[in-house]
Amino acid sequence: MARILIIYSTTDGHTRKIGERLQQVIARAGHEAALISVSDEAQVDLASFDKIVIGASIRYGLYKPAIIDFVVRNKQLLDSKPNAFFSVNIVARKAEKREPDANPYMQKFLRQTSWQPKELAVFAGKLDYPRYRFIDRQLIRLIMLMTKGPTDPKAVIEFTDWQQVEAFGRRVSEVPA
Repeated sequence: MARILIIYSTTDGHTRKIGERLQQVIARAGHEAALISVSDEAQVDLASFDKIVIGASIRYGLYKPAIIDFVVRNKQLLDSKPNAFFSVNIVARKAEKREPDANPYMQKFLRQTSWQPKELAVFAGKLDYPRYRFIDRQLIRLIMLMTKGPTDPKAVIEFTDWQQVEAFGRRVSEVPA
């Protein structure tokens, strides 16, 4: 049984939801999985885990600074263990943008951090116009208009391919002995 840590950064909670699904898949594979927000990372001993998985969401083309800082600060430890990274973004609603090599946000993250995770995944996120503040709703609608996405201000659309998440969870569960 391996101990696997999933650290996430989320804006609206969807990356946490994906982390919870990964946690379930890992547990079904017979491993222990801990899920924590990057804001709580100081409360855990990173070295005590056999594998570390990091997940982060995008808003307006940016990851939260805390997740970038975490990776940069812990790069040496991350490199010493099996590890993985997943990105959650609306651009990935388009199938061709779900591939790590084709997702601009994934590529930007890898350049920014100089980290080369051993496993990568990109998941489409969730669009929830009614939940957003007025200004965010308008800005996201403008972005969606420019990228030929949904603009109905009442729309709530989950683009996440849960089978893709489950498959990534199974890959993450394969921890070298």
